[in-house]
Amino acid sequence: MRTLSLLVAGLFCAALWASAAEPEIVSVEKVWGKGGHNAFTDLVRFDDHWFLTFREADGHVKGDGSIRVLTSRDGETWESTGLVSEAGVDLRDPKISVTPDNRLMLLMGGSVYRDGKYVTRRPWVAFSSDSGATWSKPQAILHEGDWLWRLAWHDRSGYGASYLRRGGPDGPMGCTLYKTEDGVGYEKVVDWDIVGCTETTIRFELDGTMIATVRSEGDPKMGYIGRSRPPYKDWTWKQAGQRFGGQDFVILPNGQMWTGSRHYGDKQTTVVARMTLDSYEPVLTLPSGGDTSYPGMVYHDNLLWMSYYSSHEGKTDIYLAKIRLR
Repeated sequence: MRTLSLLVAGLFCAALWASAAEPEIVSVEKVWGKGGHNAFTDLVRFDDHWFLTFREADGHVKGDGSIRVLTSRDGETWESTGLVSEAGVDLRDPKISVTPDNRLMLLMGGSVYRDGKYVTRRPWVAFSSDSGATWSKPQAILHEGDWLWRLAWHDRSGYGASYLRRGGPDGPMGCTLYKTEDGVGYEKVVDWDIVGCTETTIRFELDGTMIATVRSEGDPKMGYIGRSRPPYKDWTWKQAGQRFGGQDFVILPNGQMWTGSRHYGDKQTTVVARMTLDSYEPVLTLPSGGDTSYPGMVYHDNLLWMSYYSSHEGKTDIYLAKIRLR
């Protein structure tokens, strides 16, 4: 009987520990809803300020989108400090980063339509040397058909994966890893062999190991987690077991990895997931639904700050969550 009691007590304590170990939402606030369709966010902290960027347009793939930049000192009160646009180009899916020479950089996709039909696309960039007060005129980079989705900087170099159709307009999507020194000129590192490869986020461990999460729209539609050591030409890949959508992730000082992504369940939501090199486990669902995801994630002051967009309140707007991780 004593053995059984100890076993029950142990299981009870383990259950309590597991519950306490789950992340919890500290707050969620809507920070922007002035545009007709506000979506595809990213977030960075620079010069003791927060910078949150997203696309503002009439619809998900409707009209020529502009890229808005919000700034906040405390993460509570936000001010619009930038609106980047290019005539005749649908700028979308912005990613914001800090270059080695302390400029803010916007990386954007640029789609072109004629009579409402898609014609072409390529990546665009814009820079700010005054903490987001003014932005340079957008300039096109790489090649027609490319979509360089996000950059990560390490040892004064930026790395990102661009996806485009291989073998013609009806061919499968494939990804090429690129390297840049200035955000404008790029050199190829390696082609990846993931069929259907699209949106990719790259982060670095302290020893320089590159970790990548890849959304694949191939067969099966699945997320991939990859690892590579310099010079980043040889990769080890694992299937995540679930589909990614607009994913970002952070590596904490203790080595833990946390991902934010669209979750494809009975309904689409935005989730926070534990991640390792071999696993992906959603553990927290944010207030979200419908057209949602594309988070930006920053770990600051022992909290995970996470921007995302969602239409669960009827209109597609921008939200900021603060999450305590366990």
